[in-house]
Amino acid sequence: MEHMHIATIKKRQVVDITEHVAGAIRKKDGVCTIFVRHMTAAITTADLDPGTGEDFLDFLQAITPDLKWRHPHDSAHAPDHLLASMIGSSVMIPTIDGKLQLGTWQRIVLLELDGPREREIIIA
Repeated sequence: MEHMHIATIKKRQVVDITEHVAGAIRKKDGVCTIFVRHMTAAITTADLDPGTGEDFLDFLQAITPDLKWRHPHDSAHAPDHLLASMIGSSVMIPTIDGKLQLGTWQRIVLLELDGPREREIIIA
C-alpha cells in the first residue's frame, strides 16, 4: 500500500494523477484501488484533452442548484461534499504485468472541490 500527497492550488481543480499511480503499483496482476481520504475531493477517470478538465468543472457547477444549504459548519461548501459523494472516493483499475489497464483516453484524476489543500491518496 502506498500513500501519496497531492497539493492543489485552486478551489476547484482537476489533477491528473495517472503517472503517480502507475509508479506506485506493486501488484503484477490484479486490481489497483485508488482512494482519496477526504469528503470534499473525489477520484474518477476522465479524458483530459485540452480544455476537458475545465469542461468537467463547468459541468459540476452547472448541476449544482442554488439552494439554502443546511450544512452546519459552513453551508457554502455543502455542494462540495455532495459532489464528492456523487462522484466517489475511489476507483479500481485492473493491472496486467504491473501496468494499469486504462483505455486510450482514460486518465486517473483527483477532483479538488474545496481547495487549495493537501490531499492524501491511498493506492492499494
